[in-house]
This record gives sequence, structure tokens and C-alpha cells, in this order.
Amino acid sequence: MIGKLSLTARLTLLFAAGSSVVLLGLGWLIGASIERHFEEQDRDALAGKLMLARHAIERVATPQDLENLPTQLIDAMVGHHDLVVRVLGPRKETLLTSPDVEFPQNWLAQVTGTPTTRLFTWSQGGHSYRGLAASIQTGIAGLPPLVVAVAIDIGHHQSFMKTFMKTLWLFVACASLATGLLGWFAASRGLAPLRAMRERTSLVTAHKLDQRLSVDSVPAELADLATTLNEMLERLEEAFRRLSDFSSDIAHELRTPISNLMTQTQVSLSRGRDAASYRETLESNIEEFERLARMIAEMLFLAKAQDGLAIANSEPVELAREVRELFEFYEALADEKRIGLQLVGEGHVRGDRLMLRRALSNLLSNALRHTPREGSVTVTIAPEDAEVVLSVENPGDTVPAQHLARLFERFYRADPSRQHGTGEGTGLGLAITQAIVRAHRGHISATSRAGRTRFSIRLPCA
Repeated sequence: MIGKLSLTARLTLLFAAGSSVVLLGLGWLIGASIERHFEEQDRDALAGKLMLARHAIERVATPQDLENLPTQLIDAMVGHHDLVVRVLGPRKETLLTSPDVEFPQNWLAQVTGTPTTRLFTWSQGGHSYRGLAASIQTGIAGLPPLVVAVAIDIGHHQSFMKTFMKTLWLFVACASLATGLLGWFAASRGLAPLRAMRERTSLVTAHKLDQRLSVDSVPAELADLATTLNEMLERLEEAFRRLSDFSSDIAHELRTPISNLMTQTQVSLSRGRDAASYRETLESNIEEFERLARMIAEMLFLAKAQDGLAIANSEPVELAREVRELFEFYEALADEKRIGLQLVGEGHVRGDRLMLRRALSNLLSNALRHTPREGSVTVTIAPEDAEVVLSVENPGDTVPAQHLARLFERFYRADPSRQHGTGEGTGLGLAITQAIVRAHRGHISATSRAGRTRFSIRLPCA
């Protein structure tokens, strides 16, 4: 049930409970202090009466003085209507006792010659008493001491304490209720920034991800939360933008080959043709199907990479050897465009050889595609601290700074006019390269200035 309460209700209950405990403790302390004050007050009064009795008893020197002692004690106690007395003689006979009051025998039997200040309490006939007793030696030699007990009716004390505690607990109850209301008011005002944040975030939809929380208008305790939520909204906005761009790009990329297939098929079916024409149409279609298959395979690879690309076979990889073998593969294309291929340095890493080779192949293919005739592509491998840095550099048009950060996005092209029909790839090569590098705990970056473009891969040393 507590879990369903609002935060305001929880804070109110906690505040009310805490204040109630404090007020109850304070009330108990006040009551105990007053009760202790009454006890000390009664003790002092009874001790004074015992002192008077002691002076009178110690002056008893003859049996005649002993007979006159009750009269002297009665005179000493005049003026205290709520005081009761009992005096036991040497043989425990009663010399003096107040009417209608029976002192507990077990209490009187415990009285010894050692002075004591311990108070005794008892109830009788609807009255409560608090008393003090002492054993006092007379001036008659060889006579056993007398036992003197004095007590006071504490009914008026108890009546006062009963009224006082009733008033005190009523005040505690009202104060707890008042503090609960104040706690609710304070919690409501204190949580107002949270309600404002909730109302602000309720405006966020898939089409309105630009909403942000005001960090300056919230308390310091909520500033970090507001900052974190703003950062989350920025990531969501960026992810939605990328998803929207990706959906648009993939629709655009798939539209061209499918349109080509439909057009060629419709033209072929528009009138009768010989076997050679149909064969030519099928050969053209197979090229589009291969491009579609390659695009779908690369999209599946990227989807797998997004969920966490796993390195199935981890082994030592000699980067220079892989680059040289790729040079041999691209040698015909390089010779056709009269592009030189250069390799400088060497290095070793650990990872999946085929995946790393695919990443290097994508970079080399991209460099050869954008290098002008009679240019040169240079691959540099150099150990640096605990990493190996592999760079692929080629001359060509300088890539504007605003495009560099997006080169690794799916289907992104710095030049939007380029289409697959020009012989470029699927637009996923650099995105795949980045996924492979990240799977190997590496980092890839691109720079372009003064007609030179460089892609750099940093991988941990083997």
C-alpha cells in the first residue's frame, strides 16, 4: 500500500511521524521531570518533619518524657493537614498514629538504624501516599530506638499530573496534525520543480524531440537530473534523426535497382523478342540482383554489429602482409587508372583476420575510387605507444569539414549527386569499416586538407 502513495504523501507521512516521535519524547520528558520535581519536593518536606521528630525524640531522657512525646510531635506537625504520622515505641507498640491511615507493616519492618532517603508509596481508601521513615534513638540509655514514619497525601499531585498529561497529549496530537499539514505544504512546494519537469517532458513526442529542461530554474539537487534528461533527449533526437535519414536513404538506394529491374522487365515483355535479347535482359537483371544482395548482406552485417559484433576467430594479424595481398588484388584497377600503391612500415595486431582484411579493403577501394589518374595511394603502418596506427592517404578533392564527421554513416555521401549507377559501392563500406574497428576495440577517424584525405585506424598492439 505504501508503494502506491505519491512522493508528496510519503514525505508528509514521514514528516508527521518524525515530528510526532519528537513531540511524544518531549512530552514524556516533561512529564517525568515534573513528577521527579514533586518527588523531590515531597522528600524535602518529609525530611524536614523527620528532623523535627528527631530533635524531639533525642531530648527524651525519662519515661515521663516518653509519655509526653506524642503531644510534642502533634504540636510539631501542626499546619500540615495532608501529613500523616505513625510512631512505634521500643516494643513496636503504637505511640502515635494518624486516624484512618494504615501504614504498610512491611514498610515499617524494613526501617533500620541506617539513615535512608528512599520514599515509599501506597494507596488506601482512594488516597495515595508518599512517605519516609527513620529509626531514631532516644536519650534513655538501653532503650531500643523508636520508629517514626511520616507520609503526605499526594492526591493533589496526581490530579495535577493527570490534567497536565491530558492537556500535553492533546497538544501533541494537535501539533502532530499541524506539522503533518505543514509537511504536506512544504513537500508540495518542494516538489513543484519535479511537476514542472514532468509537464515539460510530457511535451516530448517523436515529432517534438527538441524540447529541453531548464537547468537554471530547478534546485541544485535536480540540476544533475535535468542535465541527464537533456542529454538523453539529445541522444534520442540524434537517434531519431539518424533513423529517419537511414529510412529515407535505404528507400532511395533500393528504389534505383528495383526501378531498373521493373523497367527492363516491362520493356522485354512489351513485345516478342529473340532468345539473345531475353538473355541480355536477364544478364542485366542479374547485375541488379547482385547489387541488391550485396546491399542486403551489408545491412545485415551492420545490424549485427549494432547489437554487438562478435570476433569469432582471434589470431595474430600482420597488417603489412594483408595490405600487400590487397595491393595485388587491386593491382589491375590501379594500373588501369595509373595509380601507384605504396606501403610504409609494419605492425602486428590481434583479431579476426578476415574482418580486418575487409575493413582495409573498404578503405583501399574508397581511396582508389577518389584518387585522380596518375595519383598515388599510400598506406602507413606505425606502432604508437600501445597501439598500431594504420593510415590510408590519397590525393583528391578536399572533403569539407561538415561532411567528415558523417562519412561513417550508412548511405551517407559527401557528394549527394553520386549514385550507384556510376559504379560506386552500396554506400555502406565506411560504416562497415567503423563497425569492424570498434569490434576490435579500436578507433577510426578521417581528415582532409589541402587536397589530401587520410583515414586512420588505431588498434591495440598484439
